[in-house]
Amino acid sequence: MRDRNDVTAGHEVPEQRRILSVLVFSQILSGAGLAAGITVGALLAEEMLGSTGLAGVPSALFTAGAALGALGIGQICRRYGRRPGLALGYAVGALGSLGVVVAAALGSALLLFASLLVYGAGTATNLMARYAGADLASPERRGRAVSTVLFATTLGAVVGPNLVTWTGEVAHSWGIPRLAGPFLLAVAAFGSAAVALAALLRPDPLRLAEKLAATRATETGERTAEDTGDQPDAPPRRREVVIGTTVMILTQLVMIAVMTMTPVHMQAHGHDTQAAGLVIALHVGAMFLPSPLTGLLVDRVGRLWIAGASGLTLAAAGILAAVAPPHSVPALATALVLLGLGWNFGLVSGTAIVTDALPPARRASAQGLVDVGIALAGAAGGMSSGLVVVLGGYPTLALAGAVLALAVVPMVAWAVRRPSHTEPAPATSPAEPEPE
Repeated sequence: MRDRNDVTAGHEVPEQRRILSVLVFSQILSGAGLAAGITVGALLAEEMLGSTGLAGVPSALFTAGAALGALGIGQICRRYGRRPGLALGYAVGALGSLGVVVAAALGSALLLFASLLVYGAGTATNLMARYAGADLASPERRGRAVSTVLFATTLGAVVGPNLVTWTGEVAHSWGIPRLAGPFLLAVAAFGSAAVALAALLRPDPLRLAEKLAATRATETGERTAEDTGDQPDAPPRRREVVIGTTVMILTQLVMIAVMTMTPVHMQAHGHDTQAAGLVIALHVGAMFLPSPLTGLLVDRVGRLWIAGASGLTLAAAGILAAVAPPHSVPALATALVLLGLGWNFGLVSGTAIVTDALPPARRASAQGLVDVGIALAGAAGGMSSGLVVVLGGYPTLALAGAVLALAVVPMVAWAVRRPSHTEPAPATSPAEPEPE
């Protein structure tokens, strides 16, 4: 029988399969809630405020709320475990979604802004669940564990935007503005995910990871270069944390900025909400659907190589979005698919880099702070995107995103040239001689 403490040699503890199954189920439920703000948040604000320049405010608000949510969820997970932290985050997200619906019904911009801030906790939770999938994964399978959780978001996240018309009709039949319809779906999606995690995420993956790490430390009484990151009292490898965090922050900033204004850009050129919903659905699908392949590449090819690929892919997306004819749905959809794919590369590789560098006892709070930075980057991208479009147009925004994305490449190239001896080697890499 496989030793349940053996998670450093490519094996998984028996509980990992059940934990991943529960996380997959909750991510499927919550994916539709995540898509609501992406698809109609900017359009709802533009309708209520009558200003394109302020259309990026909802994205900025719910990503700022995601920053606060990530900080709070990280601290709760550190003290009480993943289960209460993630369940509470989704419950708060459901409450914020309900607030958006009420704000739209009342025509209250102030309540809309406050509710979008609270809604952000649900989006933060959806992303932070990836860390729970990695808690019990061996270093050699960590990328695939992260990608499994992200992939599960695909179903709800792709279906959600395509329900814009149907949920809008439901909302209209209740006397609520049509654009608030997707947030009705978010109430149910986030609420169901909260209940599922609270009831089923047992044992708690973070608590079990800490226990197993302490047991291994007691049994071996020593650290090796390969498993230092899984020792309970090991110091974090700060350089790797900085590299992984920077990759995720830059990819989030570029993705949010371009994605936020694409529906507004399309509507300004005669496209209806159904066309915009289709483009965003394809984009969100590209954010999550390639995750299994990305996770495999991260584990086999290497974290840093895939991080570099994220910068190049996002740059290609920005250039294509800038030159795409505004009346061409296929061209804009292709640009947004590349945008989602580049984000996926950056998130999976960056998460693996950061998790490798943190011992279990320090993971939750540090990961929460990392996601605060990611969310603030998204808030900055969302807030500035509308102003950039007003001043310079959508092509200017897309090209600026391409330039920012390329900043990932030299940083990764530097890290590849100066590797850390404690970084896990790709599964197919030939063995290298030990440094003298």
